[in-house]
Amino acid sequence: MAVKSFKYVIVGGGVSAGYAAREFAKQGVKPGELAIISKEAVAPYERPALSKAYLFPESPARLPGFHVCVGSGGERLLPEWYKEKGIELILSTEIVKADLAAKTLISAAGETFNYQILIIATGSSVIRLTDFGVQGADAKNIYYLREIDDADKLVEAIKAKKNGKVVIVGGGYIGLELSAVMKINNLDVKMVYPEPWCMPRLFTADIAAFYEGFYKNKGIQIIKGTVAVGFTADSNGEVKEVKLKDGRVLEADIVVVGVGGRPLTTLFKGQIEEEKGGIKTDAFFKTSVPNVYAVGDVATFPLKLYKELRRVEHVDHSRKSAEQAVKAIKASEEGKTIEEYDYLPFFYSRSFDLSWQFYGDNVGDTVIFGDNNPETPKPKFGSYWIKDGKVLGAFLEGGTPEENKAIAKVARVQPPVENLDVLSKEGLSFACKI
Repeated sequence: MAVKSFKYVIVGGGVSAGYAAREFAKQGVKPGELAIISKEAVAPYERPALSKAYLFPESPARLPGFHVCVGSGGERLLPEWYKEKGIELILSTEIVKADLAAKTLISAAGETFNYQILIIATGSSVIRLTDFGVQGADAKNIYYLREIDDADKLVEAIKAKKNGKVVIVGGGYIGLELSAVMKINNLDVKMVYPEPWCMPRLFTADIAAFYEGFYKNKGIQIIKGTVAVGFTADSNGEVKEVKLKDGRVLEADIVVVGVGGRPLTTLFKGQIEEEKGGIKTDAFFKTSVPNVYAVGDVATFPLKLYKELRRVEHVDHSRKSAEQAVKAIKASEEGKTIEEYDYLPFFYSRSFDLSWQFYGDNVGDTVIFGDNNPETPKPKFGSYWIKDGKVLGAFLEGGTPEENKAIAKVARVQPPVENLDVLSKEGLSFACKI
């Protein structure tokens, strides 16, 4: 097979790849210099849409509507855009071997790609229950959500099982967003997770109590403190029951599993330095191998604000790290320098008519403020995280764009706090005066 050679290759075709391509175009990449190799069949798109608007019963989002870079208010990069810029989009192509010393990548079909500079943007893969040998976890109608193909299968299942019963396994991002969207599709929804409350990596018990109450009011049944240990199927091989560890058995026409992801670093094992489950990089996303960069979910990078190495799984970081890496590559070629990556952790979610944002670090003591009664028609409440007398993190549900900017500023500035009771009373006004 013919060998294809490029100056720059991005392996992975997710959010990071699209934002990197836009930055390369801004920096003046020449036709034929850059290739994106993706195992997906479509140009890079904004992945968060899959667990929200893509599954709506009315006016669902569809491509080309959410190709990057619309998620951050930018131009939509259609497949034609890549052609116009002379960027080669190599789709439906899975890389199965990477030789970083020889600067080559080999696809499942046996094609060889040579590069001078590589950007690893392979993202994460979902953790599957079959990985743990859960009995019956290979039954039909058990779904995971990571790529557009997964979302298409879910859309078909929703149509086929009108007014059916759905069990959502997992209480994180995917669990909360999919429970909401399944309810909007008039399905009977039960949510199962082992932790004492939903979204435990970020939410406090106080924050979680609001969302659990809100979901309950919408008719979603939440079952906490247990896990799915098996599934039974009917004669067609379709899932019909979910067996829980506590002995309960739930009827199910559809099961969606959202129990986390793993960074896709397997291709590079033993060839590159890793830390905290990801590929270790510097503040410019350079790895331990010359001319190899890693961005998005797979990168463990120096978080300047907290003086530690971290791996961040979120679309905001996927976008910004990709842009930083490309700026660093171009600056290095021109003998220039750029600022170190100075990232403020940012997470957000939308479900039903709720919308929250979080900035900073969720460590230390917490205070909650505002109206977190799930019965309130338009609730607005938040929380601050305080450590060593400073506010390090801020969360807000129902904020305006200005209020969200204010809590972001608080997390960045880390203002001192003397009295937590006073802070709780001041609430949002504390952030707005910083």
